[in-house]
Amino acid sequence: MNTQTILSEHRTDLPTTTEAAVLHGAGDIRIENKHLKALGPNDVLVEMRSGGICGSDMHYFAEGRNGSNVLRQPTILGHEGAGVVIAAGEKAHTAVGTAVVIEPAMPCRQCPACLSGHYNVCPTGTCFGSPPTDGLFARHVVVPDATLHPLPEAVPAEIGAAIEPLAVAVWAVERAQVQSGHRVLVTGAGPIGLLVAQVAAAQGASEIVVTDVNDDRLAVAARLGATRTINTSTEALDLKGMDRLIECSGNIRALVDGIHTLGPGARATVVGQARPTVDGIPLGYLQRYEIDLVTAFRYANAFPTAIGLASSGKVDLRSIITATYPLNDAAAALTAPVKDPRNLKVLISY
Repeated sequence: MNTQTILSEHRTDLPTTTEAAVLHGAGDIRIENKHLKALGPNDVLVEMRSGGICGSDMHYFAEGRNGSNVLRQPTILGHEGAGVVIAAGEKAHTAVGTAVVIEPAMPCRQCPACLSGHYNVCPTGTCFGSPPTDGLFARHVVVPDATLHPLPEAVPAEIGAAIEPLAVAVWAVERAQVQSGHRVLVTGAGPIGLLVAQVAAAQGASEIVVTDVNDDRLAVAARLGATRTINTSTEALDLKGMDRLIECSGNIRALVDGIHTLGPGARATVVGQARPTVDGIPLGYLQRYEIDLVTAFRYANAFPTAIGLASSGKVDLRSIITATYPLNDAAAALTAPVKDPRNLKVLISY
């Protein structure tokens, strides 16, 4: 049992309601008291310690939608979360008192994609905090035991929510097939890009170039081990023969320009949220040099690796956490990265 927090397995004061950040519409988030569902035999009750603000949360708050998914009913936001188990169903395997991070995707586990191990692309899967599925921005949540990953003491639950974006980075690097000695270009120095750069370094990349248009973020990339940083608003992208491009900005120009830095037999991986259709992809160039163009969506079986990298110190989670807000200031947390572009990963504390 993790000893970060020891709680009695026989508590009689377990909550039946909890405070949560509920989105009612664009710009309209309210702290409400919500009923907790009854604890099933395979469920656990988690007392939350940290929640992470993701770009998707910001889109839902600002626009009432994220891509094609539209808010149609009040929904609790949040899919990055960590806490401590305070009650467990009779068939749950996670002991009371265990510090955990919650993997938010809930696949069907029965379709061909799931059975082949690609549960991240399950056609019928749901995800905490993706409307209409309620998320993790609450003081307590009841979740399936199968969604939990125990946290070692080196990764306290108070920052454990950052494991989820690290899992995104782990999966991105895996999809990119980064190998020892590779020259890697990471476009976008937001939280995911900075984590991708660290994971690529842990994978043995010999050169890691990070681009962005924000000097403050590029300075963080340099501190975290990028061998070179380029502000593409003021400096030409003068690279040739790169082995891997991992595009984390969602910017079409970054993807197109990044592809042109790649050498024969290289690979470009799209991680940043893509538009439904994109013109201008240099398909002829990709074909001429047999450059693979692949995508990455969330992650599959990446949480254990992410936890190991954070626990070992190969990835510095604290380096990307720039602000923390209490739950009742959820609206401020959701707008913090827009108001101050120096912000990277913003957490909610409970």
